[in-house]
Amino acid sequence: MTVQVKEAMTLSAFESFIQQPENREKRFELINGEIIEVPSNPFVSVIASRIITFISLYLMGREMAGHVTGEGGGFVIDGRVFAPDVAYVRDLPTAQGYEQTPPLLAVEVISDPHSNTEQRDLRRKMPHYLRAGVVVWVVDYVASEVEIHIAGQPVAVYGKDDKLTCDILPDFELTVKDIFPKE
Repeated sequence: MTVQVKEAMTLSAFESFIQQPENREKRFELINGEIIEVPSNPFVSVIASRIITFISLYLMGREMAGHVTGEGGGFVIDGRVFAPDVAYVRDLPTAQGYEQTPPLLAVEVISDPHSNTEQRDLRRKMPHYLRAGVVVWVVDYVASEVEIHIAGQPVAVYGKDDKLTCDILPDFELTVKDIFPKE
């Protein structure tokens, strides 16, 4: 019996793939050697934009170093390429390719909480984020919850009336319900 093993894509092959004309306007991640098209929707972008605004205002109000990227940014983490919806970094990102330094904070907003594929892909990224020392917030707009993942700690789940805090952003507080747009 012969078993076919799918060969994992390398980072350089991935970079060539995303430069093809038909892929330039799409967003992809490289997770465990597999190319994944990043799901998104305008509602998720609104939520991500709100988080970007709160963190940016916090940084400006304290004249604190750091920058917040949106869904267009991508990072090489543990040999994979991830494109979080929001990322907080200390140094200004370069204008070329994917960032080689992982963010301090990555926010993943679930596009479709009922999609098993999206949930699986998100969970496959988590150990790589944590190994790189990245704090991860996973936002579920259907449940109005945010999971906080920090290496070496149990996952914390915050409901709509809870306040998010983050050691890398001293004195930062954000009530979960403020992440979600008012209808």
